[in-house]
Amino acid sequence: MLIGLWIRDVVLIEALDLSIGPGLTALTGETGAGKSIILDALGLATGARADAGLVRRGAAQAMASAVFAPSVDHPVWDLLEEKGLSYARDEDLVLRRSLSADGRSRAFVNDQATGVGVLKELGAVLLEVHGQHETVGLLDASTHRPMLDAFGGLDPQTAALANQWRGWRAARQRVDELREAVNRSAAETEELALRLSELDRLDPREGEETALAEARAVLGAAEKALADIASARDAFDGQSARVASAMRALERARERAIAAGAALDGAAVKRLTQASEAMDRVLIEAGEAEAAVDAAAEAFEFEPDRLEKTEERLFDLRGLARKLGVSVEELPLLRARFAERLRAVESSEDDLKAAEAELKGARDAYMAAAAALTAARRAAGERLAQAVMTELAPLKLDKARFRVAVEPLPEDRAGPTGVDRVAFEIATNPGAPFGDLGAIASGGELARFALALKASLAGRGGGPQPLMIFDEVDQGVGGAVADAVGLRLKRLAADAQVLVVTHSPQVAARAEAHWRIAKAGEGERLRTAVEVLGPADREEEIARMLAGAQITDAARAAARALMHA
Repeated sequence: MLIGLWIRDVVLIEALDLSIGPGLTALTGETGAGKSIILDALGLATGARADAGLVRRGAAQAMASAVFAPSVDHPVWDLLEEKGLSYARDEDLVLRRSLSADGRSRAFVNDQATGVGVLKELGAVLLEVHGQHETVGLLDASTHRPMLDAFGGLDPQTAALANQWRGWRAARQRVDELREAVNRSAAETEELALRLSELDRLDPREGEETALAEARAVLGAAEKALADIASARDAFDGQSARVASAMRALERARERAIAAGAALDGAAVKRLTQASEAMDRVLIEAGEAEAAVDAAAEAFEFEPDRLEKTEERLFDLRGLARKLGVSVEELPLLRARFAERLRAVESSEDDLKAAEAELKGARDAYMAAAAALTAARRAAGERLAQAVMTELAPLKLDKARFRVAVEPLPEDRAGPTGVDRVAFEIATNPGAPFGDLGAIASGGELARFALALKASLAGRGGGPQPLMIFDEVDQGVGGAVADAVGLRLKRLAADAQVLVVTHSPQVAARAEAHWRIAKAGEGERLRTAVEVLGPADREEEIARMLAGAQITDAARAAARALMHA
């Protein structure tokens, strides 16, 4: 539903932030007060046609933002997915559009730049407008079949038919593939066999390229590590002998010093003794280090030819993948596909006959189910026509006739929803032929007819309901007819969010929320203001609508009676 509307510099509205609740909201005010500006701003945000005349005089641009809180199963989320726009089903959806004084537009969805056309598509599933100048949604014949199915409780039957349609389509695709296999040339069969033999010889496995690449990296690292260890081992060669030679030289020097009469505790002998002992430690630690290096070399499990074999395997896999125009990871799937196609060629005649029999069975099952759905739709169409006819008379459309046309489509236009073209048709006068809804000349009549149809469909399921806007649906009517309009709007608002622009006190009295639109200021400072009315102010506004400028106590009493009716 719509939960907020933010308007900046649209016609006479400088700045306005509206919070909108569920149920029925009435917009009232004097003629020319600017009630239509609210709808113009909402239309701007939802992609309706707009021109620079909407920009408030003196402003650089007009801007409107509509904040929706769709249910998690609302079709708008699928549309956002289709358009590649990011969203979160548990967050609000904000449609925003700016219009500059030179007529240029910018559109945004959740602050993501997009086209005005996308706003229009989103708006088409979020709201319907029924008014004096346009009726959006109902005039689109593509919406009539889903409405009829929802009214008749036929959605499960339609879903089952869609499954049969998919089965028929799959069977038809299977026959087409087999016919292609039958007609495939011997040369292509030979090519298939050759390619399959290459794949069989190589025997590619799922995930093999990644595993081989990882193994190659490990083996390459091991080879380099062993080379480094070998370098370290070579460095040891000869070093121990030189250290031992140095130690013996030191020992001889010590002995000569002692023989020459040097004291054992003298500085020279002590230093030579310390140097000899240090050399001894070096020899011991060098031996230990050499042993550790040898142990490290033995710890590496490296087979010299394993790296070469791994690289050869990768080379072969990638070469065949390039040859066949696929990735290495796709080779196992391609192998299975080639094998299936080759089997299909080899046994294509028998398979084709069996597939054609399956196709006929799937087609017959679909057509039988489609015929049953057609009959159910026609029965539901009669019930819907009766329900709408019952609603028309109280709405001053007693001379109009309504019917649901369910016409067969040719088999080549069959689809997941059946073989029917569903259209709502109306004849506005006795003896006049039935025609599409756009044939209704009066915008007020069309809006009231939309109300009659929506009232007949209310509570019949069909998924989340859009916001419904009725613009002066009560034009030219009063008394009992206006009361009937208000009653049906109230009933409709039990399952949907409804906005109504009205001059009728009977309609306004039925609303849960009431906004009064008025002009304030003069000349260049003239502005449109919106006041959300409380109970007392509502009574005063409805009394004004009843009595005019001079509000009497009798008018207030009548207003109270309407509000509590």
